[in-house]
Parts: sequence; C-alpha cells; structure tokens
Amino acid sequence: MNRTSYRGRFAPSPTGELHFGSLIAAVGSYLDAKANGGEWIVRIEDVDITRCRPEYETSILQTLEAFGFEWDGPVFRQSGRREYYRDVFESLKKKGFVYGCACTRKEIADFASGIDGAPVYPGTCRNGLPPGKTARAWRLRVPDRVIAFDDAIQGHQSQNLEKDVGDFILLRTDGLFAYQLAVAADDIAQEISHVVRGADLLASTPRQIWLYECLGEKAPAYAHLPLAVNEAGEKLSKQTRAKPIRTNDPAVPLRAALRFLNLHPDKTGSSLHDLWNWAIMNWSVENVPRKQTIKSPI
Repeated sequence: MNRTSYRGRFAPSPTGELHFGSLIAAVGSYLDAKANGGEWIVRIEDVDITRCRPEYETSILQTLEAFGFEWDGPVFRQSGRREYYRDVFESLKKKGFVYGCACTRKEIADFASGIDGAPVYPGTCRNGLPPGKTARAWRLRVPDRVIAFDDAIQGHQSQNLEKDVGDFILLRTDGLFAYQLAVAADDIAQEISHVVRGADLLASTPRQIWLYECLGEKAPAYAHLPLAVNEAGEKLSKQTRAKPIRTNDPAVPLRAALRFLNLHPDKTGSSLHDLWNWAIMNWSVENVPRKQTIKSPI
C-alpha cells in the first residue's frame, strides 16, 4: 500500500435508516477528512446480506445528499466484493493463520465473556478438529501478546487478543465473510489512511490491527467518536428504536451534531454550504470530548 494523502471513509450498514448516532459518525469522519485536505469515501457495508436491504441503502445515500455531504469517487459496496474477500482469506490460510472450527454456538456459549461481551474462544479446534467433526466456520489465530494503539480521541488502548477475544471468525457457518475480515480488507484496498468512527468499534480495532499485521500492511490512524446514547444509556440504533434523521430542515440536526462534537456555530441564519465551510475551518479532532458516550440532544 502506498499512502500519499489523507483518505477517510464513512461506512454505514444498510440495516435501517440513518439516525442521529449515524449522523455524528458521518459528520466527524467528513470534517476530519476535509479539514486535512483529504478524500472522503462512502462504503456501504452490506457484507451481511441476510440483514441488509437495498431500500435502506437508497435512504442512506439520499439523506447524505440532503445534508450536503460530498464524497469522492463512486459508492463502494461490500456485497460485490466476495471474490476479493476469498482471495484475502486464502492468502491468510496459506500463511497458516486460519483454521477450521467445528464448535457450535451452544458449545461456546458458557465460556468466559471477553472485552465485547462475547465468549472468549479457548482454541478448542486450534490444533486440529476433534475426531468425526467437520469445519463449520474458519477462525484467525491470535497472539498471546498485547496489541496497542493510540486513539486520537480515546487515548492509549491495549488488548491481549488471546485473553480478551480469542481466535475470531473470518468465514461464518452460513458461508458469509465476517465483518472483521471485510472491513480490514476494504480499508487496505481503498488505501484508507484514517478511520474516524464510533466508539462502539473501539474494542474491534486490535483485531483489525492484527489482520493488517497478518497481511503485511500498516494499519491506519484511528479516532473513535463518542456514541450518542438515549435516556437509558443505550447506544442509538435500530434495536433501541432510534428515530431516523429527517431531511426537511437538515441544518437543525447538523447543528446538533456539531455541538455534540464540541463545535458551536453561530446561531444566526446561514446556508447549509456556509455551515459546512465554517465547520471545516473550525474542526480539530483534539477538541472532540474525550468520552465514549454522551447523551443524545435530540
């Protein structure tokens, strides 16, 4: 990979319409790219075809356009990348990083929970499948050492993948490639230099850094934005019934997103274009609140 400039991205999954939490991620990543004279790419992360819907993709792109986002190049879709993911997977397999796993969800459900609440896989099939068993999924071997990085917002982060996560799945039992493989492979292919996204993905980052290492690539710089949460402290999402962002007056939610990120534009009337220009001129990732969650203002 030959990175010569800033390349950022916004990567929504079309499992629902954009809500305020999604808007924050889009605004933060966009402003960081534009303030640094970089490119901003839109990637539709629809690798999980069982959950994604084309009508949601259409809604997401229309919402971004209504808010005045301008992305560089064509929209990138994971659903058309299966052969590429297969090639990346096979390269990892040839290097000995990947192995077949026969364990069912029920069999691992009682294992100790890891850093993201999922069971830590203890390596049951790491040295070979049990007699009479066949591979259901394929996992990536992880090291018994600390993977560390400095996040531009959340500060120094470290994680022992073996103890905190365990060997994780790259190819699922249903034949679909897992998010961790797809996102790392796509960031490499698109030469993404900076990843600005929500803090809900902070715990996934060491897994992606390890994938970069396995593939012989340098990981991008990371900045994880605070998550907007509801009254119950839950992340805004489709599951928590977050309301879709309305586009009839985009300046109102855009101003709310800017204030959430510690930018305070003048309240006097101005066009959406002027608001974006002001935000780009005044943006600094260093001014973003050093928190993982903040109560949503709308």
